[in-house]
Amino acid sequence: MPEPMQNLIDRLPAWFPDVAFALLLVGLGVFAALLVHRIAFRILDRITGESETSSDGIVVAHIRRPARWALVALGIVLAARETALVDDAWHKVAGFVMPALVGWMALSIMKALVEAAVLKADITVSNNLEARRKRTRLAIFSRIGAFLIIFVTVGLMLLSIPGVRDVGVTLMASAGLAGLAVGAAAQPALKSLISGLQMALTEPIRIDDVVIVDGQWGRIEDIRTTYVVVKIWDERRLIVPSNFFLEQTFQNWTRHGAELLGTVFLHLDPLAEIAPLRAAFEDMVENHPLWDGRAKAMQVTETGPSSIEVRLLMSAANSANAFDLRCAVREGMLEWIRVNQPRAIARQRVDAPDAAGLEMDAAPPIEPAG
Repeated sequence: MPEPMQNLIDRLPAWFPDVAFALLLVGLGVFAALLVHRIAFRILDRITGESETSSDGIVVAHIRRPARWALVALGIVLAARETALVDDAWHKVAGFVMPALVGWMALSIMKALVEAAVLKADITVSNNLEARRKRTRLAIFSRIGAFLIIFVTVGLMLLSIPGVRDVGVTLMASAGLAGLAVGAAAQPALKSLISGLQMALTEPIRIDDVVIVDGQWGRIEDIRTTYVVVKIWDERRLIVPSNFFLEQTFQNWTRHGAELLGTVFLHLDPLAEIAPLRAAFEDMVENHPLWDGRAKAMQVTETGPSSIEVRLLMSAANSANAFDLRCAVREGMLEWIRVNQPRAIARQRVDAPDAAGLEMDAAPPIEPAG
């Protein structure tokens, strides 16, 4: 060996060879892990690309990142077996890293499975009751599952710290159902969490349900563990606590189906001819594409001194179609009455007394002044 090189080696600290060897092993382990990850997922991408379903690709896409870091951790563990320096350093951080990686992997797998299941529950079809039920349960249980995975992961990480071990044990113990039941009486957050679980089991609402909450018409857009997002008809969002749907009264227009009856009220003159009006209404409804063919009826439901109330009843496949059908029938019937039966338009009658038969008292003469 050349003398300058030998002098440089002699000047190095005594610990340098061990550190350099340890870093070399760690680098080789990380490189091998990344190489295995690249080869494995390239094979998986090819397999999922030839698959007929997209569920496989969703699972692979979700576990790609956590699997990379899990393999890196595995490479470091293998390197730690060959040198005590890496082994000592790894044992100091393994209590944090391993639970975090396991929790990350579990969370990714759960999200992938939920997303794949959501794709199979298509709510765009006309009869989507079962699909909405599945999506609602998936949304609630996935969030509860994510909360539990994160909760357990943090608890395991705390267990690795001697000074905070008691805190970790307390958190893990409080995860029991008994602890949740006791805490629900005092903690609104836990109460809402239990309400979310209750909604998943009893199903008072589902994703895409049409509801009336506080006088607002809207659709259930999202169901969280502690609150529900209602998309109102004018694009606003109404944030409602989960326990509201278990403790308060509200309207659910799609509880067992989306079909709905709609009504239109016309206030007409008592001289209106009902039979032609009924024929015009039935013809108009039967030829309208939004009518689902279930029900149509016209009835005089009220009478008054100067008008009568006529109710037009029709059915539609859902609330949106029912609203549009009602508006179309209302406009069409008003136009038909104006053209074909103008005397049916309600008017106010005033009977004027006969001027020839009136006897008016004669006014007293006015005497001139002065």
